[in-house]
This record gives sequence, C-alpha cells and structure tokens, in this order.
Amino acid sequence: MTRLSVNINKVATLRNARGGNSPDVLKFAIDCESFGADGITVHPRPDERHIRRSDVLALRPRLRTELNIEGYPSDSFMELVLSVRPDQVTLVPDSPEQLTSNHGWDVRANLDFLTHIVDKLQVAGIRSSIFIDADNEQVAFAAKTGTDRVELYTEPYAAGYAQNREAAIAPFVEAAQTARKYGLGLNAGHDLSLQNLRYFHERIPGVEEVSIGHQLICDALYLGIAETIKQYKECLA
Repeated sequence: MTRLSVNINKVATLRNARGGNSPDVLKFAIDCESFGADGITVHPRPDERHIRRSDVLALRPRLRTELNIEGYPSDSFMELVLSVRPDQVTLVPDSPEQLTSNHGWDVRANLDFLTHIVDKLQVAGIRSSIFIDADNEQVAFAAKTGTDRVELYTEPYAAGYAQNREAAIAPFVEAAQTARKYGLGLNAGHDLSLQNLRYFHERIPGVEEVSIGHQLICDALYLGIAETIKQYKECLA
C-alpha cells in the first residue's frame, strides 16, 4: 500500500501572509491524519517563508503517523533534524532562494557529501531518502551512498501526462526498476494530482510513499481537505 504524506507548506504560507496563527498549521496536520493521511511532510527553508523551525518542533510530539522533513542538508538543517528525529529526512538540492524544488541531485558529483549526510542520519536512526530525477545513473549512485530510499522528482511526468502519458511515465518505470535492483525503497513527489496519480500508481506498483502538497491543497479549496484526502487515497488503493 502506497502511503500518502501530505505536505503542509502551503498552509503555512497562507498563515504567514497575514501573521497570527490562522490557519493553525499544527491543527491542520493533526486533522489530515484523522482524515486518513499516512504522514505529514514539511520543508523548512532558511528564510522560514512557510514552515518555521517552531512548527517542526511543535509537530513532532503531536503526530501519530510519520513525519518527513525535506530540505537541503545545511548545518542548520541537520541540527534541526538530528534534534527532532523525524521518521524520514528527504535530502533535496534546493538553494535557499529557490521558489520550489525543480530538479534532483547530481548524486555522482555530490557522492561524498551525500554519503556523509546519510551516515549521520543512519547513526541517528532516521530513514533517509535522496531526491533525484528519473535517471538510472542517479539511482545507481544514490545506492552507493547507503540511502534507504530515493524520491523520484515527478514534475516531468505531470507536465507530459496530458499529451502522452505513456511517454511521460516511461523513464519513471525504468528508474523504479533500477531502484528495486539496488534494493532501494521508492518514494515520489512533485505535481502529482488527482488527474495523474492513479495512472502513476498503476504503472509503478510498490512505491512506498507519495508526498503531495501544492496540488492537494489546491484541490482542497474546492473539495475540502477531508474529501480531498479521501480521493487521493482512492487513487492509491
């Protein structure tokens, strides 16, 4: 069963637009769990433009499902995750000024760095996942780091789905097969939606987790968060 982790960054963005605590990020995360989410994902950035360090500290003791923290493994990020000890840390190559994640790691060029980070996480008992493009070479080098999982950056699939879904999914099928060959767990995320998630799930069975934020929150504006989570879970059934 593929788990649905709800990324709540956009909820924090809305809160921060006006100050105060509305919407309440912690309550929203707890409600998502009660509506069927299998985990919560946050991506704290250095400028705290959405999720804040204080949010992460508040979430950890209150969540009943899994907490996945995404981010670039800077010294401050590693200090945070090693103190909080989430269930999973997803390593992304974002620079501080990036609006959102838009590519995976060049693992080959960063092999020593990522291996060092993965080692730190493993010593702390934290599952690691490396955010990569659907590329067999990147999968192979990710395996060399000792990471537990890779997360496939799915925006190219989402962008090509409407025009030719078979061509769009092909590199992801191949990358998933390569990941399994190396014994890696498999996650996926970025622009997966109610329109394209079911086909992705059907063509790539065995994905452990999908992390979905922007599209899910957009759907929730129309459907409500409870119904939205229900429909996303149905795509993964």
